[in-house]
Parts: sequence; C-alpha cells; structure tokens
Amino acid sequence: MGTWDVGPFDNDTAADFCGDLEEAAEADRPGLVRDALLRAVDADDPLDQHLAVEAVAAVALVAAQCPGGRPVTSPYGPDLAVPDLPADLRGIALRALHRVESEPSELRELWADTDGYPYWLRSLQLLRRVLAFPAPQPVAHSWARIDT
Repeated sequence: MGTWDVGPFDNDTAADFCGDLEEAAEADRPGLVRDALLRAVDADDPLDQHLAVEAVAAVALVAAQCPGGRPVTSPYGPDLAVPDLPADLRGIALRALHRVESEPSELRELWADTDGYPYWLRSLQLLRRVLAFPAPQPVAHSWARIDT
C-alpha cells in the first residue's frame, strides 16, 4: 500500500479512486461513491485493504457535504466537484466506516502495526462525528412539529 499520511486521500488507492471519479460523467459520480461504500459494507471477511481505502475516501466525500464537514482540500482528492450526494449515503457511510475499523479488516491491521495508528483512528473518528450529527430537518417538518 503506497501510503504517505493518515488522511482519507493520502494513499495510492484513494488517489486512483478520485481519478476514476474525475473521469466519470458528473451524473455517475454519486453512484461511484455509493458503490465504494457498499462494496466495503458487503465484503467478505477479511475486508480487503483496497476496498477499505476506497470506502474511507467515499466516506470523506459524503462527510464533506454534511453540516460541519470539512471540504476536501487534499491535492489527491477529486479536483472536480462531486454533485450533491443523496442523504441516505450518510447511514451507508457510517456502516462502511464501522466495517473498516472492525476486525477483520486488512487496513486496520496494517495501521495497527504502525506509530500512525492512533492518528489514523482519530481521522476516522472525525468523519464519524460529522456523519452521526443529526441531519438538518426540512423547514416544513419543523413547522409541522410546531403546529402539533
């Protein structure tokens, strides 16, 4: 694994995933993000490190569009904008993140053998925190609650 830092885009596999996103038509990009998440969620044990890395990059793209999410500024992230992602990807992203962190996960095992392991875990915790924060409710929903 060509990895140079703990961020979600700081490795060769994530950079390749972002390249694939940029080569895809804009309308196809949300589907590629969804596929990366679902491949990790549905993977056999142990979770392959390449699937896990792509899932973490996809999780970061979902989190970037959530309230409190950090924009993707990594030079290895996608240069082209990812269109608005469907709201249901938040839950799938949380499941994918859990799968990456849980045994058996090759990526987790590889990081666990390094001094960077606590920093990698912290980067995943930051993503989880953004994804787990309640999604804003539409104004109509708020008015309906007030009316009742």
